[in-house]
Amino acid sequence: MKIVMAAGAASVALALLAVPAKSREIVSFSGYAPGTVVVRTKERRLYFVAREGVALRYRVAVGRPGKQWRGITHIDGKYVRPAWSPPAEVKRDNPHLPDVIPGGVPQNPMGERALTLTGDEYAIHGTNRPDSIGRFASYGCIRMHNTDIIDLFDRVTVGTPVVVLP
Repeated sequence: MKIVMAAGAASVALALLAVPAKSREIVSFSGYAPGTVVVRTKERRLYFVAREGVALRYRVAVGRPGKQWRGITHIDGKYVRPAWSPPAEVKRDNPHLPDVIPGGVPQNPMGERALTLTGDEYAIHGTNRPDSIGRFASYGCIRMHNTDIIDLFDRVTVGTPVVVLP
């Protein structure tokens, strides 16, 4: 479903807001175009701008100290229950990890959905460690509750802009 359209954007935005929140909430938010994803690392919050002045705010886990990043990127892939191969840095720190963890298994850290970001290094994804949400916990990826990544996954498209702030 493409949510940023010239015609009908207001009705789509209103439909987005009708979804009951789990760990997300509707908040006032300005400065970004509708359809943009904004991560505020210090807050450990991700905002999806639903319409002018309004966003859905989700609690997330972000990079630990030394693993945080900032910048502007885009969603370049959408995956359901993706398999995961630990990056070299993660493998170096955790040599016991297998080379690939199949999608859908409890040990897979990607959870139910993944949105890969341009540059092939980071993703916004679910987690099998919900206790990490709200913490500085990852190697740079943005972790969400599985129910929240499923919700966000259905709202964004490949090409959606993502802004990561300190």
